[in-house]
Amino acid sequence: MDSIWSQTADLPSFPQLEGNLKTDALVVGGGMAGLLCAYWLDRAGVNCALVEADRLCGGVTENTTAKLTFQHGLIYARLLREFGLERTRLYLEAGRAALKRFRELCRDMDCDFEERDAYVYALESRRKLDRELEALERLGFPAEFARTPALPMPTAGAVKFPKQAQFHPLKFAAALSKGLRIYEHTKALELAPGQVVTNRGTVRAEHIIVTTHFPLLNKHGAYFLKLYQHRSYVLALANAPDVKGMYVDEGNTGLSFRNYGSLLLLGGGGHRTGKPGGGWRELEDFAKRHYPQATVAARWAAQDCMTLDGAPYAGRYSRGTEGLYAMTGFNKWGMTSSMAAALLLADLVQGKENPYAELFNPSRRLLRPQLAVNAWESALGLLTPTVPRCPHMGCALKYNPQEHSWDCPCHGSRFGEDGRLLDLPATDGKKL
Repeated sequence: MDSIWSQTADLPSFPQLEGNLKTDALVVGGGMAGLLCAYWLDRAGVNCALVEADRLCGGVTENTTAKLTFQHGLIYARLLREFGLERTRLYLEAGRAALKRFRELCRDMDCDFEERDAYVYALESRRKLDRELEALERLGFPAEFARTPALPMPTAGAVKFPKQAQFHPLKFAAALSKGLRIYEHTKALELAPGQVVTNRGTVRAEHIIVTTHFPLLNKHGAYFLKLYQHRSYVLALANAPDVKGMYVDEGNTGLSFRNYGSLLLLGGGGHRTGKPGGGWRELEDFAKRHYPQATVAARWAAQDCMTLDGAPYAGRYSRGTEGLYAMTGFNKWGMTSSMAAALLLADLVQGKENPYAELFNPSRRLLRPQLAVNAWESALGLLTPTVPRCPHMGCALKYNPQEHSWDCPCHGSRFGEDGRLLDLPATDGKKL
């Protein structure tokens, strides 16, 4: 189940840490967020190192659909209601600035960067689309209503963001990583302000940035309540049409479309981790109905951390952890949001002001209905009288027959049939 990105990129390898290390800043986690953070810190002249438990970009990043856009579903009307005009405008500006940085970096890279219009479509009613267009007009952004003739099923239309982009994430990562101090196969075992104990030695650093998708520390920040995880699936289809843009359904469980070369990347089948969902079967059924001549060239799945209010968490890990930071909760839009978060964290480490610091602050007030849902799922998982159980916080695991894995519905840890850890926040194999 290797993604098309893994099949078509040659990532460099990096050494393991050998013994203890002292540095000004340490990034824990080598996905796109961690890599970008290390890059901007290095560019700023900060003595920085990055440790990765496995290999660079071997987790969520290699399984993305790799869209570079600040069109994050129908989010702006909702943010206006919850955040108000100024904070919502900041969210939009952060996304625009992130896309601009990607454009600048990709200009001199061979990473298949292509400008594409982005669309979020609705299947039945225009009402949500019209509300989103009204919100974007208030924000001063020139979005458009568009029909969707490139899609194989009827829709009520779409909100169009012109001149967004797509790229090859691993080719980009290979180019960006050159010259950075990176240690692969170096697993963080204990983490605290000023110090990280790994399986290869202890790293002391004034600033520690945790970019491990789901934060590792439970005793700070209450991320186990503020995050939940969502699975989504992708088929790369050969002999399928060019949809001439990037499309995503307005619902969390809808379908997405984009092309890469001669392939159509069809995404969807999503569900909360540990819960039933359509998976690849849903995508295969759709492809048989609408693209009967297509064949499956590759398939893969991704896991996304979802926040309570739709904005990422990027900043101090918690109010009481000076020098310890987190970047997480990119809500299915990890490429663009990781750039915004990395630029923010680079400023915070240097003691610089950043206009998005309060917007993305992990300690912001988050009294949302989803908080109660997350708490209920945790309680239910703990009380369920079954085995195996997740070593993260003891929740009962559920078997995922499509991926042949044991998944935790509480916090999204995943394990192979042999008990091997596949996804955080657990750090050890499953308990039988």
